[in-house]
Amino acid sequence: MANKGASFVAGAARSLGNKLKLPESITMSEVQKLCPFVHNTAAKEVVNSRNVGCLSRMCPVMSHNQETVVVEDTKAPEETRKCPFAEVREEPEVKTGVCPVSGASATSGPPLATPKAGQTEPLVADHQPTIRTQNFSALYENNFQQAIDALHQEGRYRTFANLRRHRGNFPNATFKAAGDQVTDFEVKMFCSNDYLGMGQNQVVLDACHEALNEAGTGAGGTRNIGGTTRYHVELEAELADLHQKEAALVCSSCFVANEAALSLFGKLLDNPVIISDAANHASMIEGIRHAKCEKRIFKHDDMEDLERILQEVGPDRPKVVAFESVYSMSGTIGNLKQICALSKKYNAYTFCDEVHAVGMYGQRGAGVLEREGLLGECDVISGTLGKAFGVFGGYIAGSKQFVDCVRSFAPGFIFTTAVPPVVAAGALAAVRHLKGSPVERQVQQLRAKQLKALLTAHGLPVMENPSHIVPVTVGDPVKCKALTDALLFKHQIYLQPINYPTVPRGTERIRITPGPLHSEQDLVRLGKAIAEEWQLLELPQVDTAVATAAMVQVADLYEAQVWAAEAQ
Repeated sequence: MANKGASFVAGAARSLGNKLKLPESITMSEVQKLCPFVHNTAAKEVVNSRNVGCLSRMCPVMSHNQETVVVEDTKAPEETRKCPFAEVREEPEVKTGVCPVSGASATSGPPLATPKAGQTEPLVADHQPTIRTQNFSALYENNFQQAIDALHQEGRYRTFANLRRHRGNFPNATFKAAGDQVTDFEVKMFCSNDYLGMGQNQVVLDACHEALNEAGTGAGGTRNIGGTTRYHVELEAELADLHQKEAALVCSSCFVANEAALSLFGKLLDNPVIISDAANHASMIEGIRHAKCEKRIFKHDDMEDLERILQEVGPDRPKVVAFESVYSMSGTIGNLKQICALSKKYNAYTFCDEVHAVGMYGQRGAGVLEREGLLGECDVISGTLGKAFGVFGGYIAGSKQFVDCVRSFAPGFIFTTAVPPVVAAGALAAVRHLKGSPVERQVQQLRAKQLKALLTAHGLPVMENPSHIVPVTVGDPVKCKALTDALLFKHQIYLQPINYPTVPRGTERIRITPGPLHSEQDLVRLGKAIAEEWQLLELPQVDTAVATAAMVQVADLYEAQVWAAEAQ
């Protein structure tokens, strides 16, 4: 029957192509005339007419107008008149399956009858069934719309801010308003992941221009087929040196880097288990899922729970401990020293995501592992070129053997076009610059401390952490969106609401990333604007004693200007 179906499709395509206009209703006898499969096949070999509705989805004639054919046998008994997989009734609760041919939802009607052994069915029944059409595309679109409507109702529908950044004027940008009701206006950005403003650094811009003039725009292929340039090779050598590893590999994003690298452990190791921090990023979760091996989850940064799992797995079984250094939505920093020590104790391989730390910590900007003297204790490090380095892309750094395995076996790397030379050149310049210049990260870290103290002094519930990220808990998706809208349209301050699924329900927040290009006056204006809207929305505030202590800290921080001369 499969070969007959193939003949049905191929014959119809050759005979009629896309020229036939499907009528509103045709009879089975007309199908015989139109369809070369039905017309030229012996009656005993063809499918029952009740199956035509399902098979029509395979036919370029019947499916041309995006309509599904439903067979209605007007003389057959009621219980066998309708194909259960070709028609969806009005009541949604009767959907019980999916037709393997048409893809249509099933009803609660009876299944297609199966002929008894030795029995054949006639080509055309004594009666003339009617073939009518039903548009199914609306059913799919309705499902899509219901999903979007649910996001609106929960207050977590995502709206992309249309921003035009200005070279040399970061963190200022122009907000492009939708429609004609609001004109464009200037905003101050406080949530960019271009943490150090390297996307505007003249050294980076010059390198990009030079590469553009020399090599053009795109890489022109995958890394294996014409997409590798001197910029890629030099960048990977620079990244390997940054992390004191034997090799590095640049990917199109760190999502790809994490997914590609972690997914290989299940293929390359014998019966491994991956032990993952509960707060790990979605890219790491995807990579672990694609590894298709056993996984164990330890409580976020809980060393007792991690050691318990390591003990249960045992020292002889291959295992990988996957964790992050800086967790982007809370700003917490993992206990890297203890994680590395426990992993070594139980013979585990270590994989650390330093996406929100590279460029930001350590003497040369290699991340928290460098700051804590642990670069030699972690086996694989992943990082990004799109945050502190201000460009685009991601990478891994590790042993020659492991990096070569990712290069050779990971589909996410193999089948992706290489990052453009102009991007690789800009990233190379940024890495080299931050290796030798600590000023940008020093000023950024001071700005973060100043803002945390200032917001706390206003009575705002800043999530305590030791990193450069300043999260403020709102706890309600609707009010979180209302807060950021008010900041944008009333105060010309751009912050993005952070809602589920990025963070757990009930922990909605604003995530602020002050940088070295923000002034102290910018921070003061931001604090006053948030405090004003916070009160209008009747959001909870912190204890007065906490706020008073923070006011003292603010004064101390604003007096500590030892870095100011260097920053100039």
